Amino acid sequence: MMKKDVHETYAGMVWRRFKRHRAGFACLILLLAIAAAAVLAPVLAPFDPDQINPAFSQAPGGPYLLGTDQMGRDVFSRLLYGTRVSLTVGVLSTLLATSIGVVLGLTAGYFGGWADMVIMRVTDMIMSFPYIMLILVAGVIFRPGMWMIILILGFIDWPGVARLVRGEVLSLREKDFIHSAEIAGMSRRYILFSEILPNCFAPILIFATGVMAISILDEASLSFLGMGIQPPQASLGNMLNGAQSISVLTGMPWLWVAPGVMIILLVVCTNFVGDALRDAMDPNTSW
Repeated sequence: MMKKDVHETYAGMVWRRFKRHRAGFACLILLLAIAAAAVLAPVLAPFDPDQINPAFSQAPGGPYLLGTDQMGRDVFSRLLYGTRVSLTVGVLSTLLATSIGVVLGLTAGYFGGWADMVIMRVTDMIMSFPYIMLILVAGVIFRPGMWMIILILGFIDWPGVARLVRGEVLSLREKDFIHSAEIAGMSRRYILFSEILPNCFAPILIFATGVMAISILDEASLSFLGMGIQPPQASLGNMLNGAQSISVLTGMPWLWVAPGVMIILLVVCTNFVGDALRDAMDPNTSW
């Protein structure tokens, strides 16, 4: 039996346990491969995503790996660029929502009083509305586009993060090491960001993977409904929008199978990575 390194760091321990979660580790590799392909889209795409070719609605084959759409645009090229949009929206909106939620959750949990009351009432108010209704109303009010979607999702998704962080802070601020730091005269800024926040990192990271999966799905939904990424810019959602007629669904499946499968892969893989992180970071889980 291999003897474990007694000097193993926390990050090393998490990574070692994460790799033993076969589904999560495989999904991470797949996500990284998809992300690399999306980043390298200008190099990997055989055609410009908006280029109109003479072959209209051509089945996969020849120079067109996944066929062409009704306007003659290469589906594979548009899939790469659409995936790049989905990942950009997912990552940036998650970072925005997490940043806002962490700051407000730390403030509400540590300082309490009127700050806690105001922040939590705003949080409750936002969460009392149906989630999809907020997104649709915001999508109608504001001008559609990638950056606007990132802002909309970022400002709608933060309440869940704020409630999570607040709950963690309320538990941590009663611990002995926090009282010791306060007695030692450490500044509140130091206590919040050097003592409390690192101990909240694991649940925040796990929750963020769920937010990212939902953001990718929301972007695709808005683009499918015509309130997100606007043509001719490629998006997984508006690729599905262009393939919703009965004739396309039955006669040209390559127009909807590729973007549909890609959305499923991104969402499922992100959720599996989150599950693997949860298990790897849980001290009560034995491996």
